[in-house]
Amino acid sequence: MTYREIIQKRLNHERTDVTPYTVDFEFDVYRRLSEYYKDENWESKKLAKFTYSYLGIDTVMMEEGSDLFGGGDAMAYDGYGTLWKMDKWPPHIEKPALVEPNFDGYAFPSADKFINPVLARKEQAIEDYINNTEQYRIIGMGWGIFEHAWQMRGFEDSLTDVILEEDFYSELTTRLTDLYIDMLKSCEDVPADAYLFGDDWGDQRGIIIGAERWRKFIKPCWERIYKEVHRQGKKVIQHSCGSIAEIYDDLAEIGMDCHESVQPEAFGMEPSSIKKTWGKKISFWGCLGNQSTLYSGTPAEIRKEIFRLRDLFKNDGGFVLAPAKPLPYNMPIEKAVAVVEALSELNI
Repeated sequence: MTYREIIQKRLNHERTDVTPYTVDFEFDVYRRLSEYYKDENWESKKLAKFTYSYLGIDTVMMEEGSDLFGGGDAMAYDGYGTLWKMDKWPPHIEKPALVEPNFDGYAFPSADKFINPVLARKEQAIEDYINNTEQYRIIGMGWGIFEHAWQMRGFEDSLTDVILEEDFYSELTTRLTDLYIDMLKSCEDVPADAYLFGDDWGDQRGIIIGAERWRKFIKPCWERIYKEVHRQGKKVIQHSCGSIAEIYDDLAEIGMDCHESVQPEAFGMEPSSIKKTWGKKISFWGCLGNQSTLYSGTPAEIRKEIFRLRDLFKNDGGFVLAPAKPLPYNMPIEKAVAVVEALSELNI
């Protein structure tokens, strides 16, 4: 059975003897692991690669030479007209594209702005996806509707809009959804298995704007997006940080196949609990806690938790094991090694 077939079965809630996993590394911890193993190719020798992405859509579109996550110029505009200050981490908004809650004098970006770079790479990506039958093939979609709304208005003003400027906020999220669906349609003929979306709805306590306002403004947007994904015959993998158990029933209703980056420390997100309640409706990707096990656990405790999660989901599918976040740059090397070694032995 290929890695692709394993994840396909898992996301269809079928048992597999092999537990799929993914793990990402911030640069400095990766460098230190290379030094520890005395081998620049340690990752390919130690870890299986269950997924691959040959194509992604940049839904932020920073000015050339700048990257929200990779630095660049001290000041730069994104594709919507928001000015970001990026000389320190994390970057922050200096001036939003929409200073006031209206569209007066504002030209909404066209879909072509985001699609044209995709078209330039698509032919090669299609060939790569066709040739790779071993791994589960994903198209990355970057930031989502809620995030782009606050990106265009500034975080605090966007939260105020949800309460005081409902008509404006509804129009803004609808326009963003229209744009997003055009982006998806540009990838319709790409033979990937799934789209990976980002949209951080939760904090440690629950839904940032509250579940009822999420249902009113954000849920209809994603329902349209998920419908387009399923029309293309692909799966929905939805990233969101924080506690979102409160809206799991809604997400299952509108077609989310898998929640990626499950953070077990957030309220209501303990893996055995969410498996028991929603495990037949939703698949889970993550569950290894960066804020708990990986932060305060010993190497032995890290190993124990990895194998516990494997066994928890082993019989029912619906699970890809992963740290909730990349292993951080300052992680003690003995803990990083414990993660790598446990994953390398997970399916022996």
